[in-house]
Amino acid sequence: MKRKPTYETVSEAINDLMKRGYTTDFYIEATKDCIVCRKSDLALSEKDFVIDEIHRFEGENDPGDSMIVYAISSNKHDVKGVLLNAYGVYADTDTSTIISHLHRQIR
Repeated sequence: MKRKPTYETVSEAINDLMKRGYTTDFYIEATKDCIVCRKSDLALSEKDFVIDEIHRFEGENDPGDSMIVYAISSNKHDVKGVLLNAYGVYADTDTSTIISHLHRQIR
């Protein structure tokens, strides 16, 4: 099994993932149960992508800095990208399928 890189900061993780081909910037569209590319109309349901890596960052001084970086890929759409999501106090409390899918991966 390949060892997952360890990062000190969110920006370090994003920069390295981009160097490794995760160049699409995704965001969660909870009302549609999908993740969406910010630059195109590409939308991926939970069946259209896999989570390759998860990097969790805890805000030592500020709970608002608690973030999860997901490295996501889709063979079906030939795309790799990054999705950021807060957790803890600032986590999205929407119970959409897509958010539930992401949360199952970090348990």
